[in-house]
Amino acid sequence: MNFNKTLALVALISIIATGAESKTTIDCSYITSTNTDPSFNKIKQINAGVLNVGYVEVGSATGQAVLLLHGWPYDIHAFEEVSILLAAKGYRVIVPYLRGHGTTRFLSADTERNGQQSALAVDMISFMDALKIDQAIIGGFDWGARTANIMAALWPERCKALVLVSGYLIGSQEVNKAPLPPQAELSWWYQFYFATERGREGYKANTIAFAKLIWKSASPKWQFDDATFNESSLAFDNPDHVDIVIHNYRWRLGLASGEQKYDPLEKKLAAAPVITVPTVTLEGDANGAPHPDPTMYAAKFKGKYVHHTITGGVGHNLPQEAPQAFVDAIIEATSFTK
Repeated sequence: MNFNKTLALVALISIIATGAESKTTIDCSYITSTNTDPSFNKIKQINAGVLNVGYVEVGSATGQAVLLLHGWPYDIHAFEEVSILLAAKGYRVIVPYLRGHGTTRFLSADTERNGQQSALAVDMISFMDALKIDQAIIGGFDWGARTANIMAALWPERCKALVLVSGYLIGSQEVNKAPLPPQAELSWWYQFYFATERGREGYKANTIAFAKLIWKSASPKWQFDDATFNESSLAFDNPDHVDIVIHNYRWRLGLASGEQKYDPLEKKLAAAPVITVPTVTLEGDANGAPHPDPTMYAAKFKGKYVHHTITGGVGHNLPQEAPQAFVDAIIEATSFTK
């Protein structure tokens, strides 16, 4: 082990041992993903709420439950290495496909193909109910991190601890009406593209190429190979994928309405509720996707809290790019609950 590795591990061990609230920078440039586990590709299915959810489960059935939530345009394979490492430490790891991805399907053709933020969170509470999981550590990035935020804000009793990439991501249509500085608006180019019918048709016709472009721009220093991307791109071959993605981004801008049954939840979320669940937030030093500065959201976490910046060219898909750092964060979050 070289000197930099030793320093990083010593720093992390110290944080876990003390449980102190702090901010650290951890160099994960040495981390590589080499493990593979055929069992991760054995997809299970379960009816939960309005969905039949596809998911993988790895590890001990009696271990601490960890629910890991992917983002867009990604899938469950973002957590493959993380799952293997956590399973080896005795955790029960569950990774579902979000609505519109992979083998997850709507139970009824009449259900609205709704991508609004509260709908995805309700999906995951229903999923936990279906699996009879009362409480879990929730981890996620991108859409998955936002969903975990909402679960903790609205149903804190279901969340033992959180690990969130990019911190506090709960939004509201009202707040999103306010224009951003030009450079910030530029980073959301695809949101405005999706607001048009040309964008919808363009995404439908070029889903795979579009996703690869986002992977490259969101993680500019991640040298992923075609096999890695192709494994995840299969998840976009879902009959509801385009509808869910387009609705998600149009809803954010107030260009599409949500379902009335979610109005009470959205009203609570619009108030930007604080999160009391113990939380570890992470950010890669090379995240090319739009994301808030950690100093902007630290005050939203009122429970035990720590933030780590992961260095070494780590981008938006942090769990897949730096799996050991994400695993360490789950372990640290677990320590907060003891």
